[in-house]
Amino acid sequence: MQRVIKELTDEAERQLRHRTWVPTPADRTVAEKAATELYAAVGTPRSQRALSDVDRLARLREALAALAIALAHVHGRLAWFLGAAVTALTPILHWRALPSGDGLTFGAVQPTLQQYGEAEDAVRLLRAALAGIATA
Repeated sequence: MQRVIKELTDEAERQLRHRTWVPTPADRTVAEKAATELYAAVGTPRSQRALSDVDRLARLREALAALAIALAHVHGRLAWFLGAAVTALTPILHWRALPSGDGLTFGAVQPTLQQYGEAEDAVRLLRAALAGIATA
């Protein structure tokens, strides 16, 4: 997940740097709002590690929801970027933080602590890229 997000953010940075992508004012506004919401959902590594697994997963899902909502408000390159980001983060939707009890989980699996950390780092990469888009 983190590798895919890194490749995605690198591509966005190249397009911005080479001016093949010039965000519109509306794109900048959406990117800024999404970056703010991602930071609110997934702050610093230290703050995330202090949370329970249930809360960590909830915040990752909040980040995914913020990206999906941002995607609903844009078109063109920013929509393509956000769509790829949401797709890369979809494993989060198959994670569970609670024990299965009877073993039936609709296919949900418990992520490792490393997977939580990698997903949170991926969200932080996206936040930084969206902040860059907002100021491009």
